[in-house]
Amino acid sequence: MNKKSMVDYRGFSLRKLTDPRFSHLLLLGGWIIYFAFYFITENFIPKSRFHVIHCAVDDIIPFNEYFLVFYVGWYVLIAGSLLYTLLYDVDSFKRLQKFIIVCQIFGTMIYIVYPSVQNLRPEVFPRKNIFTFILGLIYKFDTNTGVFPSMHVAFSLAVLSVALKDNELAGAVKALLCVFVILICMAVCFVKQHSVMDILGALPVSLAAETIVYGKEYWLVRLKRRNMEILHD
Repeated sequence: MNKKSMVDYRGFSLRKLTDPRFSHLLLLGGWIIYFAFYFITENFIPKSRFHVIHCAVDDIIPFNEYFLVFYVGWYVLIAGSLLYTLLYDVDSFKRLQKFIIVCQIFGTMIYIVYPSVQNLRPEVFPRKNIFTFILGLIYKFDTNTGVFPSMHVAFSLAVLSVALKDNELAGAVKALLCVFVILICMAVCFVKQHSVMDILGALPVSLAAETIVYGKEYWLVRLKRRNMEILHD
């Protein structure tokens, strides 16, 4: 049996964006604002202001182009999660997009206040294959600046956070998502798009988003429930 969409988007038009049926789509505007600021930070911040992001662990991690599968898989994860929740779980879509927006706000603020760059990319690929060819194309349009914190990691944690709280999602699916997100976090380092420091920088950003989006309606409720259970015991 095919799963039915929660909202019939066939009647949607831009004039109906404020209609209660479609108003949640306004949250997607966060991407437009984010990419606008991304363009500004990429093109108008003087190179002299950039801070080099690097740590000793970066030198231990070898370049491995095959992790490109998981790096590119990130795009499928984000787009697929937004589309799925948009169709079948609007409340989860709102939480996911709000989580992402908070990460975008904090990330952009950091990019402006503390511009960053990494010099980890190999000057010459050690091998020639389809993976290094695609990675070379990615290197051209996705620069090595504005890397701290890693939005690849922060947005992945956003998807994982929402998924783990979904009671209708099977445990096996949640486990696979956990593994996939871990592989994405590893991939950003193995394809030399990010430093380990960028991953660590994404953690407090994600924690802030988790607190803002879920603090009152999820964690505070669970804490109160736990305290009640302790008192009754």
